Amino acid sequence: MRRRTGRRTAVTLAAVFALGASALAPLPAAAAAADTDPADHCQGQCADILPPGENGNATLAEILGNKVFGTRPAHASDQLGPYDALNGGYRSLTDDTLKDFFNDASFGVPEDQVGSVTRPRDDVTITRDKKTGVPHIKGTTRYGTEYGAGYAAGQDRLWLMDLFRHIGRGELTSFAGGALANQGLEQEFWPKAPYTEQDLQDQVDAIRKNNGARGEQAMADAQAYVDGINAYREQAKKGRYFPGEYVLTGHVDAITNKGEIAPFKLTDLIALASVVGGLFGNGGGGEVPQALALLSAQQKYGVEKGTQVWESFRERNDPEAAMTLHDGQSFPYAEKPKNAEGTALPDRGSVTPEQLVYDRKGAATAKSDPPQADVQAPKKLEPLKGVFQDGVLPRGSFDTTQHRGMSNALLVSGKHTASGHPVAVFGPQTGYFAPQLLMLQEIQGPGISARGASFAGVGMYVQLGRGQDYAWSATSASQDITDTYAVDLCNADGSAPTKDSTGYRKDGRCVPMEKLERTNSWQPTVADPTAAGSYRMQVYRTDYGVVTHRATVKGKPVAYTAQRSTYRHEADSIIGFQMFNDPSYVKDAKSFQQAAQHIGYAFNWFYADSRDIAYYNSGLNPVRNPKVDPSLPVRAEKAYEWRDWDPKANTSAYTPADQHPQSVGQDYYISWNNKQARDYDSAGFGNGSVHRGNLLDDRVRALVKDGGVTRASLTRAMSEAAVTDLRGEDVLPELLKVLRSAPVDDPAVKTAVQQLDAWRKDGAQRRETGPGAKKYAHSDAVRIMDAWWPLMIEKVFRPGLGDGLYDALKANIAVDESPSAGHGPTGSHAGSAFQYGWWSYADKDLRAVLGEKVRGGLAERYCGEGDLHACHDTLVSTLREAAAKTAEQVYPGDDSCKAGDQWCSDAIIQRAVGGITHDPISWQNRPTYQQVVEFPSHR
Repeated sequence: MRRRTGRRTAVTLAAVFALGASALAPLPAAAAAADTDPADHCQGQCADILPPGENGNATLAEILGNKVFGTRPAHASDQLGPYDALNGGYRSLTDDTLKDFFNDASFGVPEDQVGSVTRPRDDVTITRDKKTGVPHIKGTTRYGTEYGAGYAAGQDRLWLMDLFRHIGRGELTSFAGGALANQGLEQEFWPKAPYTEQDLQDQVDAIRKNNGARGEQAMADAQAYVDGINAYREQAKKGRYFPGEYVLTGHVDAITNKGEIAPFKLTDLIALASVVGGLFGNGGGGEVPQALALLSAQQKYGVEKGTQVWESFRERNDPEAAMTLHDGQSFPYAEKPKNAEGTALPDRGSVTPEQLVYDRKGAATAKSDPPQADVQAPKKLEPLKGVFQDGVLPRGSFDTTQHRGMSNALLVSGKHTASGHPVAVFGPQTGYFAPQLLMLQEIQGPGISARGASFAGVGMYVQLGRGQDYAWSATSASQDITDTYAVDLCNADGSAPTKDSTGYRKDGRCVPMEKLERTNSWQPTVADPTAAGSYRMQVYRTDYGVVTHRATVKGKPVAYTAQRSTYRHEADSIIGFQMFNDPSYVKDAKSFQQAAQHIGYAFNWFYADSRDIAYYNSGLNPVRNPKVDPSLPVRAEKAYEWRDWDPKANTSAYTPADQHPQSVGQDYYISWNNKQARDYDSAGFGNGSVHRGNLLDDRVRALVKDGGVTRASLTRAMSEAAVTDLRGEDVLPELLKVLRSAPVDDPAVKTAVQQLDAWRKDGAQRRETGPGAKKYAHSDAVRIMDAWWPLMIEKVFRPGLGDGLYDALKANIAVDESPSAGHGPTGSHAGSAFQYGWWSYADKDLRAVLGEKVRGGLAERYCGEGDLHACHDTLVSTLREAAAKTAEQVYPGDDSCKAGDQWCSDAIIQRAVGGITHDPISWQNRPTYQQVVEFPSHR
């Protein structure tokens, strides 16, 4: 992808030309003909896994069978068991036994393993293997190849793709029903990426126009993909083997087959891309809550001291943070200026969130427990009544107000492996859904040769996977690509503005805001009996982005807006993914990094072949005025706009490629959404001395020191980290030091200390006593820690910070994120845990109280106000209270678990997006889709 249209500075042009001539060159001649027998240099040493299973479609009869008899369609759940089994089997893992826990990710399907063959056109074949049903798409023409990819996506994810295009368009309730969770989901997503139909089409046209031959090819590929989806959609409808959810939600009549599954369009792909990118590839936009925390700190301590306190919790460039680039490299970006200009802090108490929903009618007026209709259904469908009454996605499945950075990666250079070739274990943590948001596929055709995972609905190319002699993956990076501007409000008639005014000052004029609306209505269905209702969503859009809040600044009314560099460019990254799949483009680590430069979203990209490991951080990082503090709202004035900003196209100057964190050949790389490099600031709180990245870094560093790393040993390191309690491994030692600094007389507290210490010495793991036991070893210690952490944090920090500042900081970073259902921002049974919490603050504060060396410490001491004896007493009293809590109190139960069931409270549940449900599996904090790779040869 060439950088955006619009004015460009030398910085912008440098970012393009640094890619070399290959970036702007036409597609290679190899794209004209298929490689009939693509080379597979992995030689059986590539593996992958993606639970629960490849098949995400189920007919009405199959959904009914699942609800009545517990049966599931073929290949709907056959990857769930091996994925789950690694939890109990990793400690004895060898290279030879990896196959018990992962799929063979070799190219092609052996003749004796062919499960089915489909030929939707003469120029493409879809072969599925017996074991997993993964589609292996092989085309003789480019169009046929992509048509086959779309057809296979329809076979495996038709209902899911339909759901997500409606989520992206803000039309979920009209499509799937008015359940409160559905209302919440569209209300979360649509305001982040509100578009008109013309806006979506403009993005399609811009990709074609601005990217030369590759842009033309990308949109031709996308059209072929859509054509393939629609071909399957039509055939499935006529043949009556379409997903049964269409019947249950009232779109198709089960008896007459009347009704419609609406055709897919290219603009649907833009809507889908906006959902995926918003969830996993965004960064920034939290400047208003950060400003409110700063104001609270200044109110308590005064401006100078309060700012110091806030900065110490913000941890912008913490010297103790785990970093992906650990050789001292510095990549300054989004740093705090020495003397910030243009900051637009709100007046205290003046901030109000922008109203989104208007004109509620019927069931939409209910804030909880909306009325349910008595929907009449055929007797055979009685078991399916209300299957979506809690929403097509359970509440908490996605929350765009919380940090969404997930995924991990472990890569070791060949200098430290047993074979002399690099080893990688990596993958995205995208949550657990049924069907899964990702789908596995192999695509072989002219100019395309790859196997891996793609997000359903935008799977023209493999987005994370392997090529002929290389593999790649990504983690969410979350660097700051979204800023908050304060636009001065005005009225066109010249009257005095108020916070409700819908005009804003731009270039000396009063400009009207653009109002975007979406009206949704629904009727009760068999799946969702929520009574009829409707409402209207409304947002105001300015040149500086969508209005999120209103406030006053020094008494003058303003609107705060979110300006995201990837807004209006939701699918531009398609060019980078096209390159990843092109064997004539990616030939080594450097060419992979050049391809990654075409990804506009904020991701950390990792690469491995037989010779090198490499890393590159992608994203449209805007060039800001160096005097602007990007962590706080900024005045919407010319001096503080992004350099060379074109508001119509939302383009600007972007930091050149050599200013993005990157490396080739470091001894090892780890990432678990931790800090990328020194001076490269993240967009929010949470990158301090204790981060879940430490769980990987400590283990991989030890492996590298010993040498002889294998696929199995690196997988063991990942798996051990996946069952480890971060608090128990990295903060509990300091807690125990404080507790042992003075006598403990209470027998109950003494016992609790002994239990916690025994757990710590045994690895501080949340691990079953044996495979399938559904009971943790050290279960009392785990229960005590789960109860103690939130109590301890509050009693340590709230007295010193005061209620206002403590609550304001909690609004920016949650206190805890344990896997159990009652904690954390990710919701229950989500797998991902220990990403964001107050672990770093507790660690630094306790070490300071103990008199130990702390680099980048907090500006104040909080536990016992810095007095060790008082701190000891605080920990003893909170531990006493925590130890007395019963399992039923700590784990109160939910729709899936009985109160007191610790294992179930932690357990991963595949959140049903369709009509098929799955059994819970043991908690593991690991990627959803995961690869284990080691290439012994290269082209």
